Amino acid sequence: MNHSVVVVDYGIGNVFSVCNALKQVGAEPLLTRDIPTILQADRVILPGVGAFGRAMDALRSFGLDEALNKYVATGRPFLGICIGMQVLMDSSLEFGVHAGLGFISGSVERIASVGKDGHPLRVPHISWSKVKPARGFPSEQWQSTPLADDEEQQEFYFVHSYHAKPNDAANLLAVVDHGGNSVTAAVAKDNIVGVQFHPERSGLAGLNLLGKFMGGS
Repeated sequence: MNHSVVVVDYGIGNVFSVCNALKQVGAEPLLTRDIPTILQADRVILPGVGAFGRAMDALRSFGLDEALNKYVATGRPFLGICIGMQVLMDSSLEFGVHAGLGFISGSVERIASVGKDGHPLRVPHISWSKVKPARGFPSEQWQSTPLADDEEQQEFYFVHSYHAKPNDAANLLAVVDHGGNSVTAAVAKDNIVGVQFHPERSGLAGLNLLGKFMGGS
């Protein structure tokens, strides 16, 4: 595994857990907010936990919003995790209206608190759950994403109250069931993939995903 990978260090959340998971799949992650280093990387991962607005404030304060835009424009692989996935969207309704990076058209909205059966649902959504391709997502395109799996789809760890809602159905990669409601598990566009769950906390399933993102088998 010869690809270089940067984990963006912007003071939001679980960067060390992500780095440790990457080491387990044979990568040598570089944790940094240095813009030239980010722009030269073969792959970039933007992790994060917490509130959307705070994450965007941190990215802007370090000039990372513009740097990530330049990186994505190179066409090299980019992975967003949890809040790092949500900020890929145009905006969020979490604690007010906040502008995002705008890499994928759409918004971030609160998960429904009532199931299809009319019973209340727990929010935040905290679970180990299997994800599945979003309805209409091309199977051949699915196989080219880090979520592709030749075996029965494994479970990933979720903990979130908001989820991304792309405007274009073609950008909705995967979903998870929550009380009969379809909740976004992953989004994709061109060289960008974003996952709502935490691969670094999802055991073998998460390591498999990170290994695929790094170009492994």
